[in-house]
Amino acid sequence: MAETSHVATRRKERKDKEAAELTKDVKEVKNEGEKAADNSEEAPTNGVEANGQNGEFQVEPIELPPFEIIVGDRIDPLVFKFQFKNVEYSSGRNKTFLCYLVDRGNTADGLLRGYLEDEHTGSHAEEAFFTQCLPQYDPALKYTITWYVSSSPCSACAAKIAELLKARKNIKMSIFAARLFEWEEAEIQAGLRALHTAGCKLRMMKPTDFSYTWDTFVENEEQPLNPWEDCKENYEYYHEKLADILQ
Repeated sequence: MAETSHVATRRKERKDKEAAELTKDVKEVKNEGEKAADNSEEAPTNGVEANGQNGEFQVEPIELPPFEIIVGDRIDPLVFKFQFKNVEYSSGRNKTFLCYLVDRGNTADGLLRGYLEDEHTGSHAEEAFFTQCLPQYDPALKYTITWYVSSSPCSACAAKIAELLKARKNIKMSIFAARLFEWEEAEIQAGLRALHTAGCKLRMMKPTDFSYTWDTFVENEEQPLNPWEDCKENYEYYHEKLADILQ
């Protein structure tokens, strides 16, 4: 009973703080956009739009058809800073960004690199990766797959990935997550443990991982990433939570 009460309290605290966190984040996106854009252009916001009456920025969901997955080479820098920010209260971030690297050993194709994003309305980015980015699975090859994701997998995706890793022993997988998705939920924790047991390396993204992802997957115009103020502190928070779940 005490544990149930604690989880309920955590959920209430999250709801109480989401509005304040979201307001802070969209203001930061607004400031970044004003610096980057010309006076005659609107900064790309990908779901963060300006209200024409008062100039305030509000997050509005982008409506996509079910099962639509966006595949690309590099992410818009403002979108990256918003979607990958490792805040605990992540209201407004209603999609998953998945940056991937695939090493298939000694093949002529070399290293595969790119990203996917979803809207959590149908097929999730984690599942779509295997159908859209790695459709031609070859059991004779040795795959090393690395993901950098804006949030950790949901329970359903975690279960599917775990089963895949059990069936395909020639795949080594690492997942670096900016945030933990609904980590208080028992089924989410069970899914993460199943991934760990199946051999998947699970880690939270450190400040250096955010910089690497910025350099590798973002349209950064050769500008370095300046991590947000509480980036390291938030990493340590999530790192502790993940360690508790996997122990």
